[in-house]
Amino acid sequence: MRYIYQHKNWPNFRWDSAEIASDLEAASFAIGNFLGRLTSIGFSVQNEAVCEMLSTEILNSAEIEGERLNREDVRSSVAKRMDVVLLDSKGAASYETEARADLMIDATRNWAAPMTVERLFSWHAALFPTGYSGLSKIAVGRFRDDSDGPMRVVSRYGMMERVHFVALDAQSLPDEIKRLIAFVNSDGKSHPWLVRAALAHLWFLTLHPFDDGNGRLGRALTEYMLAKGERSAMRFYSLSAEIQAEKDAYYNEIERAQRGNLDVTRWIKWFLGCYHRAVLAAEGRLKAILSKAEFWNEHALDELTVNQRTMLNMLFDGFKGNLTSSKWAKICKVSQDTASREINALVDKSILRREGQGRSTHYVLA
Repeated sequence: MRYIYQHKNWPNFRWDSAEIASDLEAASFAIGNFLGRLTSIGFSVQNEAVCEMLSTEILNSAEIEGERLNREDVRSSVAKRMDVVLLDSKGAASYETEARADLMIDATRNWAAPMTVERLFSWHAALFPTGYSGLSKIAVGRFRDDSDGPMRVVSRYGMMERVHFVALDAQSLPDEIKRLIAFVNSDGKSHPWLVRAALAHLWFLTLHPFDDGNGRLGRALTEYMLAKGERSAMRFYSLSAEIQAEKDAYYNEIERAQRGNLDVTRWIKWFLGCYHRAVLAAEGRLKAILSKAEFWNEHALDELTVNQRTMLNMLFDGFKGNLTSSKWAKICKVSQDTASREINALVDKSILRREGQGRSTHYVLA
């Protein structure tokens, strides 16, 4: 089996420009149209929307790797760095969550600053502030050394193990990373920016330069490339949310490209399609975000309890199933009487509406 980096002209990628033309045009038109419509939205609401989307990006990038972060902690950390006031904030988040927010803010807001090896190392350290991945101690803030053998990407099904990819030798990494960074920092006039983002994503994952966290760092690097291409730190869509929704296809396309030759037309087409779908999906998310922002602006002076703010945000974020007083009591860890009082107070303010009768009684946003 020959991997893409073993071909003679690596990393001189090639692709069929005519074959990707329609995908590139559709994706470029979608983001241009989408961003154009946002110009009429107030700056404060834009910031709140960006806060929500960056939080969604962090959460989904972690979830792709099987890691679940606390949504409210992530939102609080991102909001603090963007000077966005969250009326439902629960206060300080964990050090690990704060570091994730630092990473994403740096990748998107500091797009004009050049990429460096040291910057990649700092991103990696932000992912693993304790020096451990789970229970395993890993090399943090430096490239892998392959002291335990070649870097392999594997999946396991019971006793069966499947090797998806074997990365290049660790001794080659310093020179290989320099070439990637030179590409990332180049003026980009020779290729469309979306194509450059697709290439950087595949290139980084193919190098797989760290002991762990390569997927999350690869997506952070892609966010950096997208921000450079858009020349904007305002992120109104989440690529990782779309990748999470299409995770099987994502991994299949990455593996296919890494096991192929230097013609990456198929990978670029898939990436452009995924990006396009992320922008389209953002339309619905943005509508919900704007509704939520308008709601909290309207009720900024209302005297609401922490539980009420928490549950209202859960409803805005897509509460699963029907909200009942018993669910409220369980989630907020309060008595049934307290839950009923807090719910009835919101009904009296015409914030919640009661639906159903008897055992079917539940509550929805009014």
